[in-house]
Amino acid sequence: MSRRPSLWIDHDGRRHVDQGPFSSARWRRQAEEAEERRGKPEPESPPPEPPRRRFRLIPAAALIVAVAALVLAVLALTDSDDGPDSVVSAGGGRPLPATLAGRVYEAAGPAVVSVQAGPAGGTGFVVRTDGTIVTNAHVVSSSETARVRFNDTGRLVEADVLGTDPSSDLAVLRVDPGSVGSLRALPLADSGDVRVGDAVVAIGHPFGLDRTATAGIVSGVGREIRAPDGFQIEEAIQTDAPINPGNSGGPLLDARGRVVGVNAQIATAGNAGNVGIGFAVPANTLREVLPRLSRGERIRRPYLGVTTAPHPSGALIQAAIPGGPAAGVGLSAGDVIVAIDGQHVDEPEDVSDAVSDHRPGDEIEVEVIQDGDRRTVTVELDTRPQRTP
Repeated sequence: MSRRPSLWIDHDGRRHVDQGPFSSARWRRQAEEAEERRGKPEPESPPPEPPRRRFRLIPAAALIVAVAALVLAVLALTDSDDGPDSVVSAGGGRPLPATLAGRVYEAAGPAVVSVQAGPAGGTGFVVRTDGTIVTNAHVVSSSETARVRFNDTGRLVEADVLGTDPSSDLAVLRVDPGSVGSLRALPLADSGDVRVGDAVVAIGHPFGLDRTATAGIVSGVGREIRAPDGFQIEEAIQTDAPINPGNSGGPLLDARGRVVGVNAQIATAGNAGNVGIGFAVPANTLREVLPRLSRGERIRRPYLGVTTAPHPSGALIQAAIPGGPAAGVGLSAGDVIVAIDGQHVDEPEDVSDAVSDHRPGDEIEVEVIQDGDRRTVTVELDTRPQRTP
């Protein structure tokens, strides 16, 4: 028996027409449910949220910097400290603290003078309120008078040259204090206390300029430099504070404004300017000769008449100056000085120190090794000549 075609795929003749997934009854129920849903009001959907603005978060560190900058700006506008220990920055605003060099210059500058003696020019400084001024001997040379200026705009004042000492390159002048008003004197430090690395300030009139300050440190102590008479200045102070022609005779000052040395020479390396190596006569040498030069006395120094060099046993005599005291008692080149007045000699400086402790005319006992033998001779010291032979 043939089966009628049917659209109901589950119609197999055994099910009721209202049964199965595709029955007409199921369709009617679904249609009724749909109609019922259409009759009910749709629930209102919530209104859409407005779009949120996105803000860029500021990091905490940036916020702190901004607040700090605001505080500093307010301080800069309201601060009115214009005291002597501060200077205003180039752009205005908050004053900057004074530097060490600035404080030393403010305190010592009024005592520093310009010195003119003939064609030569240099610097000097007041050491006594009675008008006593110190400069270099090579600044005044053989002049009996000089002219000094006490400030950058002041007039030139006549000064008498009381005394010069070419062996220490120091000279003493004096002005009438009544012609310049009140004077400020600079104190002298103990140059034996100076140490490498100490801060120093040089004040002077380089290249004819008005009073100028430069700063640096002590680069070395115990140096030997050549004096105008050809002999050696001992215990000189080396500094890298710029010193130039015209600074000669000016003070080298410590952090307390005390004179540790008198600026005298520079190493030039073939040019006329500063290369960072300058030398000052120690303040202790100035302290020694100042009273005598102030009285117009000639500084007479003892003289042995030898040049020496280091030797393992003491100080080797390189030359005994003809006509000098050492040559007069038979000492000669090649001899080795091992002791003076019973004090052992380790280096040439020991010979210089032993001799400088005496006066011309004093006798000293010199022990030497000569031709392999030790002998002791008595030498009468002479007066140092005006120039090296």
